[in-house]
Amino acid sequence: MDQNTPRDASREHASNAQRGAVRTALVVLALCFTLAVLGRGLSESFTVFLKPISENFGWDRAQVVSIYSLTWLISGLTAPLVGRLFDHSGPRIVYALGLFLLGSAFLIASQAQALWQFQLSIGLCVGIGVAFIGNVPNSILLGRWFGPKLPTAMAVVYSAMGGGVLALLPASQLLIDRLGWRETYQVYGLAALALLVPLLLLPWRMFSAGSPHVTKRSDPDFIDNGWTLVSAMRHHAFWALFSTFFFTAVGMYSIAAQIVAYLIDAGFPPLQAATAWGFSGVVLVFGMLGVSALDGMIGRRPSVLLSYAISILGIVLLWLLQYYPNVILLTGFVVCFGSMMGSRGPLITATAMKIFRGKRVGTIFGTISIGSGLGSAFGSWSGGLIHDFTHGYNLLLVFALASVILGMIPFLIVPALRE
Repeated sequence: MDQNTPRDASREHASNAQRGAVRTALVVLALCFTLAVLGRGLSESFTVFLKPISENFGWDRAQVVSIYSLTWLISGLTAPLVGRLFDHSGPRIVYALGLFLLGSAFLIASQAQALWQFQLSIGLCVGIGVAFIGNVPNSILLGRWFGPKLPTAMAVVYSAMGGGVLALLPASQLLIDRLGWRETYQVYGLAALALLVPLLLLPWRMFSAGSPHVTKRSDPDFIDNGWTLVSAMRHHAFWALFSTFFFTAVGMYSIAAQIVAYLIDAGFPPLQAATAWGFSGVVLVFGMLGVSALDGMIGRRPSVLLSYAISILGIVLLWLLQYYPNVILLTGFVVCFGSMMGSRGPLITATAMKIFRGKRVGTIFGTISIGSGLGSAFGSWSGGLIHDFTHGYNLLLVFALASVILGMIPFLIVPALRE
C-alpha cells in the first residue's frame, strides 16, 4: 500500500492552501465588485432624479446639477482620508461607514425641502459614502490578494460602474414613475441600511489578511523606489496623471449629468432615455475589457489614445442626436461614449502604481484621484451653468470635447506616459 512521503504531504498541503487562497481572492473580488455596483449605481441614479426634482421645486439646471457636482467633489477629496482610515481601522469599518452614510443620505433626501438639504445629503453624505465603498479601499484590499495582477482585478471592479448604471438607472425611472422620487429615495435608503447586517457578518479578518502568496512573497522584480507624497508631487508624472484624471472627468461628466435630460429634450420618452443610457453599463464592460486587452497587445499609450478617439466620436454622435433623434444614432452614441466611461481608469491606475511603486503608493494614488473628483464636480456644475446660459447644448458639447482632448494630451507629450 502506497503512502505519501512527508514531501508529498507538504506539497499537497501547499496546493490546497493555494486553491483556498484563490477561492477567497475571487470572493473578495466579487464583494468589491458588488460594493462598486451599489456605490456607482446609487450615485449615478441622480441623473434620472434631475428632471423631477428640478420640476418639483422650479430650480434651474445649474442649481440641481450642483448637487451632483458636490457628490463627486467630496468623493475625490475624501479619497486620501479613506486610504488612511483603511490602514488604521480595516475594511469592515470603512465599508460599513460607507453603507451607513449612503442609507442615511437617501432617507434624509426623501424629506428635503431646500437646495442645501439636497447638497448636504446627496452631495456631501453620498459623496463620502461612495468614496468609502469605492475604488480606493477596493484597490487596497484587492492588492493584498492579487498583487501584480491588481490591474486586471481593478478592470473588473471598474466595470462595476456599468453594472450599476445598467441596473439602477432604469429601475430608478420605473420607481419614480410608479412611486414618486421621494418614495424612491426612501426605498434606496432602506435597502442600503439593510445591507449593513450581512456586511458586518462577513469574515473581515480573513479578507483583510490577504493572500500569503502576495503578502509574504513579494514580486521578485519589485523595487521600493522610496516615493513619498512630497517627492511624488515634485515629479512631472504625478501632475500629468492628475491632469489626465481632471480634464477627462470634466469632459465626460459635463455630459453624463445631463444625458437623460438631453435625450428627453431631443424627443425620446423618459423611460427610453433612462434605459438607453442604462445600457451604457453593458457596453462599458466590453469597453473596459477591450481596452485592457489592447493594453497587452499594442501597448498602453496606443490603447489609451484609441479610447479617447472613441469618446470624441461619441460626443459628435450626441450632437447629431438633437437634430436627428433616431435609434441608430442613439445606439452609436451609447456604444461609443458609454463604452469609454471609465475605461481608461484601470490603465491610469496601473500606470500610477508602476511609476510610484512603494509603500506609500496608496496615499499617492489616492491624492492623484482627487483630480477625478474635482473634474467630475467642475464638469457637471459647469455643464449645468452652460445649459442655463445658452438654453441649449451646443456650447456644452464643445466644452466637453475640448476637455476630453486636454485629458488626452499628457499621453502625447509627457515622457513618463509616452513610454
